[in-house]
This record gives sequence, C-alpha cells and structure tokens, in this order.
Amino acid sequence: MRVFLLAGEPSGDRLGGALMAGLRQLRPEVTFDGIGGAMMQAQGLESRFPMEELSVMGLMEVLPRYFDLKRRIAETAQAVIETKPDVLITIDSPDFSLRVAKLVKEASDIRTVHYVAPTVWAWRPGRAEKMARVIDHVLALFPFEPPYMEAAGMDCDFVGHPVVGEPQASAEEVAAMRAAFGLGEAPVLLVLPGSRRGEVERLAPVFGEAVRLFLQGHPQMRVVVPAAAPVADLVRAKVDEWPEGCVVIDPRDFDAATAAAYKRAAFRGAGLALAASGTVSLELAAAETPMVIGYNFNWLTFRIMKRMALIDTVTLVNLVSDTRVVPDCVGPDCRADVLAARLGEVWATPEAQREAMQVTMQRLGLGGEAPGLRAARAVLDRL
Repeated sequence: MRVFLLAGEPSGDRLGGALMAGLRQLRPEVTFDGIGGAMMQAQGLESRFPMEELSVMGLMEVLPRYFDLKRRIAETAQAVIETKPDVLITIDSPDFSLRVAKLVKEASDIRTVHYVAPTVWAWRPGRAEKMARVIDHVLALFPFEPPYMEAAGMDCDFVGHPVVGEPQASAEEVAAMRAAFGLGEAPVLLVLPGSRRGEVERLAPVFGEAVRLFLQGHPQMRVVVPAAAPVADLVRAKVDEWPEGCVVIDPRDFDAATAAAYKRAAFRGAGLALAASGTVSLELAAAETPMVIGYNFNWLTFRIMKRMALIDTVTLVNLVSDTRVVPDCVGPDCRADVLAARLGEVWATPEAQREAMQVTMQRLGLGGEAPGLRAARAVLDRL
C-alpha cells in the first residue's frame, strides 16, 4: 500500500506522524511519500522539500512567496499524479492542500482524504461544498463535524482530537517545575498570549494590564508564562513590562524533553489561566485548569467576522461541552478590566468549568482508541 501525505504546519506534522504510526500498525507493508516535518520523517517519510516552506501565515506574509508556493503546489500535484498512490492524505493547511488536491483530481481518480475539517460550523459554510469537489473523505477532530461534511457530499469520520492522547504531568513533575522556577507553594496564574508574533503583539499589553489588576486583589498569586519558541524573545520583552516577578518558561533554555515537561507541569500545576483563543483551551481542559479566554482583532476584521459568524463563542471547550462556562472576551470585550474581572469570578467558582472540561475530553475521545490509530482505521475502512 502506498500513501502520499502532505502537511504544512507543525500541528499537521504531529497529526501526520500519529496517522502514519497507525497505518504502519494496521498495514506493516505501507510505504510513504510526500511532505512533512520531523514527526512524519520519524515514521519513515523522506520529505520532498522542507515543510517549513509551507508554514506561511497571513496575506502580507504570503505575497512575497506567492510564486514559490504556486510552483510547489504544481510540483507536489505532479508528484502525486506520477507516483499513483492508493490515497492522497492532505493534513490541514487548506490553502496549499486543497489546491494540490484540485490538480490531482483534474488529472486522475486518486482518492483524496483531508485530515481536519474546515470550521464551516463557525463561519463560511460554503467552504464545505467547494471542498467536496476535490476531497472524497474527511477526518474530523470534533464529534459535531461529520454531519456538515456529509451534507456537502463527502465521507466523514470523527477520529478523536490529539489532545486526548497528550501526556499529563505527574505530581512529581509539577513539584520539580515549581522548584526550578522558585514558585514555592504559591497558587499559579498561567498566562498564554499566543504563539504567533501578531497575537503576542496585540494581546500581551492587554494581558499584562489584566494581570496587574488581578494581582491587586490576589497578591499571593505567581504568574507563569510558557513561551512558544518562535516568539520567545518577543514574549520576554513584553513580560518585562508586566508586574515584577512574572516567570517566563523559555523552551530554548532547556533540552526538548525538559522543556516539554516544564510546560506540561505548568499547565497541570496552575490554578487559573488567561489564554489566547485557540486549541490551547483544549490543552488547559485536558490539564483541568480553569480559564478565561481573550482575543482581539483590528476593528474592521472584528466587524466582518462578527457579521459572518455562526456561533456565539470562540472557545472550543464551550462548543464541545455545549455549555458557555468559559468566559471568552473577544474584540471590544478584550479589555484589561473585563479580563481581570472574569479571572476573579472563575478563581472564586471554578467548579462549573471542571465539569465542562471533563465532558469535553470524553467527547473528544479520552479513554478510547488513540486518534492516530483511529484515523488510520478510518482511512483503510473507506478505501
């Protein structure tokens, strides 16, 4: 069996690596081709070119690379057509992936699978119909997504979210992290201002002021900021302007295993979190850490998205659990005074969130078959 895979982001590389491991477990004779990062390469993929060439976000970032990306799209599609795999699996990165799939479908009948359903339940529902022209089968991360994909004409299987397979810190790891950063027995407020430069630039000043206001009423609290490596310098610079004593966990200061252990321990050991909107809310839910979510856009972007949005919350824990217990302060509500007030409320009564977080993890597949193996089984069952 021959499988061609395409991932363009680190998150997609993680999904792809787990999927490949599952395919190898179910079909030991499988061979792989395509584009991926370190985790997919560890499963036997020889990437045709560095995945990092595709990790471009935002219109202004894409424009200077437009012709290079267009060339890579054509090259990748031609490689799929020439090698004639049993299946092409594209993983997230829809701007690149679906363009490749379109060219492949125009020239062949190769089966196409896309891993990570588009968020048509949140906005732009027409994307599903457009995607159905070039994709046969979708692997969905959320249990409410298959009906949207099937209504558009695609096969779709919920395969579980990778967050349920991530290890959680032990009590010993939490104690080691506390000792390493001099936190003692103090309660910890975890602050996560984003993993991209634009997010950190927008959110860090507001989050910092919210922290200052919150600490006025909770002086015993210690603040811990796990930084993503690509923005660690920026996070350090921004946190220097925050109240004194905030701890930044910079992954570049440690080997990979230690950095990952400290991050896990910070998530597990915190009593409260203030975080940018995104998948991080699921990581916090897995660690059973109550949270407040904040996110901001420029005024015009917010007005456009608000007009187009089909949902009343941006927080995945709220959506999966069918609750609204996690405060999400978005756009004009992403203000320091509002964030600080919501932090105080959650700190005082965290119980409602804990129940919603447990429901979320159960619905995302906790305790069941590993998502990578489940995804592999879905691919094989539909071939």
